[in-house]
Amino acid sequence: MTTLAFTKGHGTGNDFVLFADPDGERDLTPAQVAAICDRHFGVGADGILRAVRSRSLQAGAAALAEEPDAEWFMDYRNADGSLAEMCGNGIRVFTRFLLEEGLAELSEGDTLPIGTRGGVRDVQRSGSGFSVDLGRWRLEPGDPLVHVKSLPVARPGLSISVPNPHVVLAVADQEELESADLAYAPVIDPAPADGANVELVLPREPLIQDGIGRIRMRVHERGSGETLSCGTGAAAAALATRHWAGPAAPSAWRVEVAGGVVGVRMFPAQDGEHVALSGPAELVFSGALEV
Repeated sequence: MTTLAFTKGHGTGNDFVLFADPDGERDLTPAQVAAICDRHFGVGADGILRAVRSRSLQAGAAALAEEPDAEWFMDYRNADGSLAEMCGNGIRVFTRFLLEEGLAELSEGDTLPIGTRGGVRDVQRSGSGFSVDLGRWRLEPGDPLVHVKSLPVARPGLSISVPNPHVVLAVADQEELESADLAYAPVIDPAPADGANVELVLPREPLIQDGIGRIRMRVHERGSGETLSCGTGAAAAALATRHWAGPAAPSAWRVEVAGGVVGVRMFPAQDGEHVALSGPAELVFSGALEV
């Protein structure tokens, strides 16, 4: 066994164990990840973020080809040890970790490119913490039905990639939002090949206030279960609500999750419309584990 120095952090309650592995020498097994993330016998987290230099792992080669300045790669594992393309809350916490550890610098107005399995993502400072350009989003084909435990009937969902796969469905009222049992993984029919996160969305009344759309959301993340927040899920939820609301809907959204509030903004780019996520990022404590 060896000692692993780690830091615990969260973004609106979506919590992570982070550790620095610049040279790519500490790739944890899925079983080790699951043990560390266990909330009874481990540290407890929704996932693990390994900070590794892009040049030090195979997945980082694509990041460097896309952006030579993407020195750091966010190697993200879900709580069950499975890989994920990206994490909107996680990348903000990851950036905070790099800065606090002296591994990177990010001045006001500058951009820090971070490599992920979903592509390079650009992070900037914002008033509430950090803002990340999640890149171009996609509305996927198909009309999935989602069966959620404790909801009376299956609901039609909207499939959105940001780049993590999401299926978003609307609920009728506050009671439905709160009564949904997300301790059980929702059943998506037809089932996506790589699984998907599922977001339950309830529009606020009024939906738009001072030019900003407002929604509440709960989420079940593949590989982690229900979490207090999901960054890419918040973006998918805002995108889906704008789609349902029609062309007059705004491009700025306030998304309330169980762990707080995040902001979502859609904006044009050369390769199509992008979506950005902003919100806080906190480091809570540091420690050491025998793994």
